Amino acid sequence: MTESAFIGWFGRDCPEQASRIGWISFQLGLLFLPSSALLAGVFLLVSLVLGCLGRRKLYWSDAWNRPLLIAAALMLLGCFRAYSGGLAWLGLANWLPFFVGFWAFQPYLGTLSSRRRCALWFISGTVPVVITGLGQLWFGWQGPWQLGGGMIVWFMAPGGQPQGRLSGLFDYANIAGAWLVCVWPFALAAFFQPGLSRCRRLLALAVASGLVIAVVLTNSRNAWGALMLAVPFVLGPMQWFWLLPLIALVLLPVFLAVLPGIPTVPQQWARALLPESFWMRITDLEFAQERGLQHTRLSQWQFALKLVVAKPWLGWGAAAFSVLYPIYIGKNWHGHTHNLPMELAISHGVPVALLVVGMVLGLLITAVRRGVLQPYEDRSGVFVISIFDRAWWTATFILIVLHGTDLPFFDSRLNIAGWILLAGLRCIIRPQPKFNAAELMLGHGDSTVASD
Repeated sequence: MTESAFIGWFGRDCPEQASRIGWISFQLGLLFLPSSALLAGVFLLVSLVLGCLGRRKLYWSDAWNRPLLIAAALMLLGCFRAYSGGLAWLGLANWLPFFVGFWAFQPYLGTLSSRRRCALWFISGTVPVVITGLGQLWFGWQGPWQLGGGMIVWFMAPGGQPQGRLSGLFDYANIAGAWLVCVWPFALAAFFQPGLSRCRRLLALAVASGLVIAVVLTNSRNAWGALMLAVPFVLGPMQWFWLLPLIALVLLPVFLAVLPGIPTVPQQWARALLPESFWMRITDLEFAQERGLQHTRLSQWQFALKLVVAKPWLGWGAAAFSVLYPIYIGKNWHGHTHNLPMELAISHGVPVALLVVGMVLGLLITAVRRGVLQPYEDRSGVFVISIFDRAWWTATFILIVLHGTDLPFFDSRLNIAGWILLAGLRCIIRPQPKFNAAELMLGHGDSTVASD
């Protein structure tokens, strides 16, 4: 492919308000994001800078940015008296650049066609994660693998990290599972979009199947749940009359196998039907005796609440929980609280937690109220729907849910992806033009999966 053809191909679907160079850099950043935070970061930094330039309105003119501005000011103020000292200032890197990115990435996500294209880049970039993860478990692949004279290093643990669990290009299986299930809604949308040739649909099916297999092999309970959670939202409410009963039927043996108080006979039947490792992992029987209550999330959350009550306004500073937990509890070290609102409240205070979490939930709820999950009606009276916008909302929702019991955003790649998803959601809730026939023919809008 010649240079002009390369630029022309990557320049397709560039939103009117976006820089062409920034748009190309943004796509390349998404492609490389799951494989290399460094390489993706270079491209995304270029797109971020270009996304800030030439904007008609300033950052604070958008009401959705104002909670982030106030939160940033409070975070900076809290650092001057933070218990964690210099770690508090370093911890700002997890937040302040992404507050800017939330605004700067929006020009690249302003149209349905650009979001669809970005969703496909998320999928394409995830293929190496699936391949290396399967190779790690099935063929014993192991790192470190180096590119660019050591600029890019993949530390891939043999047999997974922890052992026997797929982690691929990520440091830990739960993080790999979080990435995979965030991309899973896009894989579903790619498979169910209309107008695909048979070869392309088979390719989409192969990628989606690989994602499912990889998620199962991560042995992450959060990822397993999110895998099922995504399906009804991506396919849309018009499918729920048959889809929800089917999902309930599929999950019935799981509930019978793991819920307490189930009579012995049906529980034994369900456990015989399911792989033993599956229901033991869900019930946590493998680790219950050796860990004890003091090592569970409930114990961590109890201590976290005490810290929040002690310093509710400006918090203790970033990473304070990891410093204080072993001192006062005297148990194993834990790097975080496994809950994002609590982590924010401990590190930066309750007002910051309310501002950031409130803004994120507000985006999610506003998108639903404005019909992101519902069919649209074009001028001819035919109901059409953007399955990729449904998938975009679903991916954002899944990532938010995951942060209720874990903190995958501490992986820079997931943190970047999360703010890009939020930026796209902000674009979705802006007034959108009606879909037209040309967009439908190109697959930029689409009819429902089974005659909505």
